[in-house]
Amino acid sequence: MKGGPVRVGIIGSQFQAACHAASIRMIEGDMVVAAVASPTAGHAQALADAYRIPRVYERYQDLAEDPDIEAVTITAPNALHCEMTLALARAGKHVICEKPLCVTLAEADSMMEACRSHGVLLLYAEELFFTPKYVKAKEMADAGAFGRLHLIKQSEKHFGPHADWFWDEQRSGGGALLDLGCHGIAFAYWFLGRPRLVSAYSQLGTYVHGAKTRADDEAVTLIEFEGNAFALIENSWARRGGMDDRIEVYGEGGLTIANLHMGNALPTYSEYGFGYAVEKAPTTVGWSYPVFEELWNYGFPQEMRHFARAIRGLESPIATGEDGRVVLEAIYAAYASAGLGRKVSLPYQPTTERPVDEWLSRRNG
Repeated sequence: MKGGPVRVGIIGSQFQAACHAASIRMIEGDMVVAAVASPTAGHAQALADAYRIPRVYERYQDLAEDPDIEAVTITAPNALHCEMTLALARAGKHVICEKPLCVTLAEADSMMEACRSHGVLLLYAEELFFTPKYVKAKEMADAGAFGRLHLIKQSEKHFGPHADWFWDEQRSGGGALLDLGCHGIAFAYWFLGRPRLVSAYSQLGTYVHGAKTRADDEAVTLIEFEGNAFALIENSWARRGGMDDRIEVYGEGGLTIANLHMGNALPTYSEYGFGYAVEKAPTTVGWSYPVFEELWNYGFPQEMRHFARAIRGLESPIATGEDGRVVLEAIYAAYASAGLGRKVSLPYQPTTERPVDEWLSRRNG
């Protein structure tokens, strides 16, 4: 790439950090990992050893001050996304923020403003915009294959989050709806051409993991869009049998269905689990369906290559902080809907500090 590969740092050292490191290693002509920062020194060093990352920091502030770093990917707990983004923007670093963008809409606004005022990009890591099967579906839809679209379905389900901190709603801000529903809402919004969101309606419950969390472990959400279209988003932290990730697209002239784990998966049974070099993923214990060239089929390397080209000014960003804010506002409305037992109109002004509290405060009140 003209100007050389973008030199990035990674904040975090668990599952998602390993996904980023492995994906970036696949596109070293465009992007390279120069440092990792994590307060858990042993985990950070293990990540560095696995992916040949030259520098390890315990404090993300030290990574922000590294003059060799141009951009930073944030894979830390949700409640830290805002403060980290503000610090990185002040240091002149482009920010690649994992989903969800943050916990509150006020945080989202401050993150976007900080990055704008300091002249850096705020890039939202939504890999479904880059997943090859899903990109192909959008190419067909945009070419008119299905006529006018009216329904998008997206489902992501497994038996719990990849990091234990997500069970704590104080750190995460929500449960399965926030963790997984952000993908489906973003996907439908992007697939339909970013129309205005009109309303949200959600049914939530804590059915299996009540000993671990007060947050939702099952969620079914309806999002209504301007233009007479809607999305059905199904999410679960309570599904046994490994990951399930699929889409269905319906128009007046046709449809398409894509199951991310069928057609390129290996039916697998393991008593021990497996993951990305650094740690084992709990969702891979028992039967699961690992995908051949999984990172590529999910779209992570393509996402990082696009971000590198956006940072170099070669492409316009297609997944930004604005997308993350739209998704977060819809999630707030969906949690409120579950608490109120009715459809909630958008735009929505939150009444609580965290998305999940829109549901918990009314459920427990």
